Amino acid sequence: MLNWPEGIGRIVLDEVDSTMAEAARRAPTLDKPTWIMARRQTAARGRRGRTWVEPEGNFAATYLLKPGGTPGEAALRSFSAANALYEALALRIERTRLALKWPNDVLLNGGKVAGILLESLGTSRGVDWLAIGIGVNLAAAPDALDDTDFPPVSLEGEGGTPTSPDEMLELLASTMATEERLFTQFGFSRIREKWLRRAARLGEPITARTGNETVTGTFETVDEDGQLVLRTPKGQVRIAAADVYF
Repeated sequence: MLNWPEGIGRIVLDEVDSTMAEAARRAPTLDKPTWIMARRQTAARGRRGRTWVEPEGNFAATYLLKPGGTPGEAALRSFSAANALYEALALRIERTRLALKWPNDVLLNGGKVAGILLESLGTSRGVDWLAIGIGVNLAAAPDALDDTDFPPVSLEGEGGTPTSPDEMLELLASTMATEERLFTQFGFSRIREKWLRRAARLGEPITARTGNETVTGTFETVDEDGQLVLRTPKGQVRIAAADVYF
């Protein structure tokens, strides 16, 4: 297996309510970036409070770090995490079958194989800590469907190399460390370039649904603030948060 990245902590728990909740509890006392993985979660959650269903053998972990900067800058780490997930999964299945769906999902053969959730604590002046929650369907896809437009799939179910949660943790720790070095040295622009090369439906029509409206247009790019940029008959539209469909 890969060598564990220097300077990165690792906590593995048999059971916890959620790794995101555990990260929040431990944040005040941790003095270095740390992965927290649980073999079982009793109250896992996804974006916008949705339930995250986790069959046995799947991966659930949170990467806790203290990046500094504004909340907006910290939120751009979701693209770093997506790139890291893509690279880790590409070591277990052909990369051409993977794609990144804005803002926080990884698709495999068009189905959702992994999701990312960010939470942070701080003020408008700076972030005290950032938690990046990652769930990956390694062994099995959950039966419960929150999003039938992108049905859940599993790495193993789609023909990927069987991978244990411990193996995925080591892969992700390595690829995330690489992405963090890129972010620190070159800023978001390098991360953004990598993400766009793997983006699902770039240059094609997609639909973004916010809490107030639905916007359909051509997926033009992601801007330097991480916003989705659509070209519509009424002009260019920038969207900070939405669910995307195609």
